[in-house]
Amino acid sequence: MSFRALFDFESALAEYTGAPYVVLTDGCTHAIELCMRHDQVRQTRFTAYTYLSVPMLMHHLGIEYEMITEKWNGEYQFYGTRIWDSARRLERNMYNPGTMQCLSFGWTKPLQLGKVGAILLDDAEAYRKFSRQRSDGRDLNIPWQDETDLVLGYHYCPTLELCAAGLRLLPTIEPKSQPGIYPDCRKIPFKY
Repeated sequence: MSFRALFDFESALAEYTGAPYVVLTDGCTHAIELCMRHDQVRQTRFTAYTYLSVPMLMHHLGIEYEMITEKWNGEYQFYGTRIWDSARRLERNMYNPGTMQCLSFGWTKPLQLGKVGAILLDDAEAYRKFSRQRSDGRDLNIPWQDETDLVLGYHYCPTLELCAAGLRLLPTIEPKSQPGIYPDCRKIPFKY
């Protein structure tokens, strides 16, 4: 099986955003998770006006967090980290060096593909780690049956069909940064 569509879409996104490396995932929340795990984040602050999966993720990872009143446009930072939720932004040369920006290509985002996300980064070690982690811990250049160096991973790889669609659509999009449109998550009664 060839993963050419995935690799080509990653390369196209890197060129478009100015990021040295791009790792595709099956969604922004999983992209954020890989970054939080890698940097061993234990506590953070972020806007309360985010999608509900974000505070749920913090709970699952055991991260202490505070949601703050902060409106945003396109992206927001997880304070005390280098991680950004850039789910509502996709623009040329948007990459900010030294960060890990997590993108979403969901249905209301600038590039609408469905269940696809990405991490923009310049950390070569994290890039190598995320590239394997998102793919069940494997090297996608080797048939999984022949893999001799598996690492612990997650089933977070997007489908090749969505990668191919992203590669076709990327040159046609209007670059934009969208306002955060979410309600205050502090007012949602989560039951754990």
